[in-house]
Amino acid sequence: MPDIAEATAALTGIAAAQQGPGDTLRIVLLVSMVGGALLAWFLLRGCGRDDTAEQPGERPAEQPGDTSARGASGDAEDANA
Repeated sequence: MPDIAEATAALTGIAAAQQGPGDTLRIVLLVSMVGGALLAWFLLRGCGRDDTAEQPGERPAEQPGDTSARGASGDAEDANA
């Protein structure tokens, strides 16, 4: 009959050697949380900035398809009304 103490010691040693994917999952979780925070910062950093704001004393930029009833020249004599 085999010695139970030796078998128990052998099984305990094998069980202690097999830790599982715990460290890998911790690293994946940490990297994904840091990546999500950086992605949120990158996407949200422009929300407070208004790129279309005009500077005082500056004439607004005319968009390519932005024409008024006065025509493309902008003179009052070209009014169609």
